[in-house]
Amino acid sequence: MARTVARVIVDALSELGVRQVFGVVGDALNPLTDAIRTTENLEWVGCRHEEAAAFAASAQSQLTGTLGVCMGTVGPGSVHLLNGLYDAAKSHAPVLAIAGQVPLAEIGSDYFQEVDNDALFSDVAVFRATVTSPDQLPQMLETAVRHALGRRGVAVLTVPGDLGERELTADRPARFSLNAPVSRPDGSAVHRAAELLDRSERVTLLVGEGARAAREDVLTLADRLAAPMVLTLKAKAGFEGDDNPFQVGQTGLIGNPAAAAALQDADTLLLLGTDFPYRDWYPEGRTVIQVDTEATHIGRRVPVDVGLVGDTGATVRDLLGDLSAAPSGTEGARDRSHLEKARERFDQWRAGQARLADPAHDKGVVGRIRSALDNRAHDIRPEALAAAVDRIAADDAVFTSDTGMATVWLSRFVEMRGERRLIGSYNLGSMANAMPQALGAQSLDRERQVVAFCGDGGLSMLLGDLMTLKTYRLPVKLVVFDNRRLGMVKLEQEQAGLPEFGTVLDNPDFAAVAEAMGITGIRVTDPADVEGAVRRAFGSPGPVLLDVLTNPDEIAVPAKPTVEQGWGFAVAKVKEIVRSHGESRGD
Repeated sequence: MARTVARVIVDALSELGVRQVFGVVGDALNPLTDAIRTTENLEWVGCRHEEAAAFAASAQSQLTGTLGVCMGTVGPGSVHLLNGLYDAAKSHAPVLAIAGQVPLAEIGSDYFQEVDNDALFSDVAVFRATVTSPDQLPQMLETAVRHALGRRGVAVLTVPGDLGERELTADRPARFSLNAPVSRPDGSAVHRAAELLDRSERVTLLVGEGARAAREDVLTLADRLAAPMVLTLKAKAGFEGDDNPFQVGQTGLIGNPAAAAALQDADTLLLLGTDFPYRDWYPEGRTVIQVDTEATHIGRRVPVDVGLVGDTGATVRDLLGDLSAAPSGTEGARDRSHLEKARERFDQWRAGQARLADPAHDKGVVGRIRSALDNRAHDIRPEALAAAVDRIAADDAVFTSDTGMATVWLSRFVEMRGERRLIGSYNLGSMANAMPQALGAQSLDRERQVVAFCGDGGLSMLLGDLMTLKTYRLPVKLVVFDNRRLGMVKLEQEQAGLPEFGTVLDNPDFAAVAEAMGITGIRVTDPADVEGAVRRAFGSPGPVLLDVLTNPDEIAVPAKPTVEQGWGFAVAKVKEIVRSHGESRGD
């Protein structure tokens, strides 16, 4: 018996090892969701918003390296997928989106809910096509999947509403035959890079997510070069922990002074598997060597002396083979003072951060003075909350974080030790990603701990999908940094010398909202209760929302604070005080 279009698609997804499909049912998707209903080992996860479905599929893809799948029905349903798919595209996550369409005969007639999907997804997708005949399958599906996996991006397959139930006249099993290639750069380029490294006195590594699979090779190289290792945020998972004596944390706005100094003090920078985009944080006038699998990434952030296009592991092994046993001009091992200085600075910075995260900090002399300036209401310090989560969370937990201040506190206080993983909207920078990404991660493994660092603005934007966690009994732990603000925007305004405006959020009691939805809710207002509340949340079965009222005036000092930033902040504070005084008089 010939299979239908819907059955061909769903059978192929099952054979590819896809375990969940995320979306909202209806219209053109009905044949597909019915096929999922009758397929073993494939689960339909009905979300409350298609954007959450796309975020969830992207998170699964990033965690597994395989295909994530989401669906959106005709018109608005497909449009709602778009933001989550952009996040997948920017994260290089292979995602297949099945989009519904009006009946084939109505395409082009401005039919009810008709949207030109091929045009809609033209910027976000590496492949997009509309099925116009059953006999285009399974080849069109094979092409879509190969594009998503081979180019590590989004493929969109549009299925008109009257095609899903049609049978193929020439049915056959789908064949994908996929394998990951390993590339390495030209030997002469490797030799040139090795010569530059041999002549360098102070090398600093900037390591990104693209180097995660080559961890041991990268550590060996850092040791050989006596090089401190600055990490991008996405490289935290894989390179943090006590078993890496070279790492000095992150640079950039969320980074620390030790990492910024390690870059500044180097005479040579070696970029491994990163396309770190913030040009202002690269020092000028340094020798730069960059390793990346994408030739188009070489030199697009900082001028590069030698570009090595290839897999990080293969390239680093080639470099190790070409490096001299003793650097040029020396009789023995490389001088390690650059590394030791960077590590000493990093340890000092971490000790200072640990003092800030101590719940008793505000009771000391320095803490009382600081509180009088920036925490008169004695709200909970976000540093203390993040540090408590770090202490209590499992060493194989999956963390997600909303864009903004929640990511700052995670970056600085949560160590990606052990088998911990980290997912966030770190390339697109979308709001509202942490909870739906946690939904996708927890669907993969209901026994593994999944922790979402949620901003109050991000959580409230897609609040409806809390119900999805409840419906599917997904035991995600949502840690809400409830500062009643769009905190990063507030900080941006104040650093520019502007008074805070439009950032105040009239929040509900999120714990009570969670309880109304059938989810365990815990609200924390006293700094002394943070540790116990985190332990209770993580020890409770099922989904839990931990709503913690944090200090809205907490300042995340950049790694290299400038005079202009400090002056702008001071001016903004004066304006805020004057405005507040005027408002209190009713002026």
